[in-house]
Amino acid sequence: MIDGVVATDMETGLSHEIHARVVVNATGVFTDTILGMENPEAEPVIAASQGVHLVLDKAFLPGDSAIMVPQTSDGRVLFVVPWHDRALVGTTDTPVSRISLEPCPLEEEIDFILTHAARYLSKDPGPGDIKSVFAGLRPLVNTGKEHDTAAISRDHYLLVSESGLVTITGGKWTTYRKMAEDTVNQALLVAGLDERECVTKKLRIHGWLKHFDQTDPLHYYGSDAIHLKKMIRTDPGLGEKLHPDLPYLKAEVIWAVQKEMARTVEDFLARRCRALVLDARAAMDMAPEVARLMARALGFDERWKTRQIDSFVRLAKNYLKGSPVPGS
Repeated sequence: MIDGVVATDMETGLSHEIHARVVVNATGVFTDTILGMENPEAEPVIAASQGVHLVLDKAFLPGDSAIMVPQTSDGRVLFVVPWHDRALVGTTDTPVSRISLEPCPLEEEIDFILTHAARYLSKDPGPGDIKSVFAGLRPLVNTGKEHDTAAISRDHYLLVSESGLVTITGGKWTTYRKMAEDTVNQALLVAGLDERECVTKKLRIHGWLKHFDQTDPLHYYGSDAIHLKKMIRTDPGLGEKLHPDLPYLKAEVIWAVQKEMARTVEDFLARRCRALVLDARAAMDMAPEVARLMARALGFDERWKTRQIDSFVRLAKNYLKGSPVPGS
């Protein structure tokens, strides 16, 4: 029976044994990799599908209404959504056999989105209009060996292996809470713990506010915004924007380090805020200042800053595929 995990600290390289009464495999497209650790002969359950999105200037979709095309000329779905003062355009459904931490958009996926979006937008977008292009992998569960990923159900899949490993995969962002409830209920049984009624269905998330001002650049922090504003009153320099084309303030970097466990420039620009997916060029411009602020808050040296900037710029160039890349 599985009774824990061995985890490696990526900063120090140290390994740690963590014992537990139950282990949950919630690794998305890497589900089969974990199942293979338990049983090298395990049948794969994941049929990964790649979805690509482009971000364009809001001028391509004036107003606040979204566009939904349920069936393009070749039978696919297209949508254009107003998003953080930009236009988000997607998506594709491309079967992939190679699972990567950084999936790369294919040229034909980008061309498909640009070509079809041009039929519905106020003007025709070209490669040079792309602010950012990003890809994600869907962990679709294909126990029926369906060849068309678009036809595979988006329902989630819960499995308990002979060793007691609890695996949750499939599903969608919109069903995440139900997925978690089902998984925890099953984990309780495997661990032999007392059953308890799930309380998350009506539980307010951290930072919840009933009323907020959408013109406030810190409104998406909810009730935590008051603490960021206090930081800015103490140090007015933290109220400066990191880039003229994006709303993010220097105070948000410090907050991400102190309260949101950010440890790298990528952590902040790609995950604690949406800079990388909203405007990859602007994110690259922001990297040196973000590195400086993080190094100061974390006590890291100039070598750390240089490595962080170089690493992030290499990553960010992948988000400009099909568009001119600065410095290339």
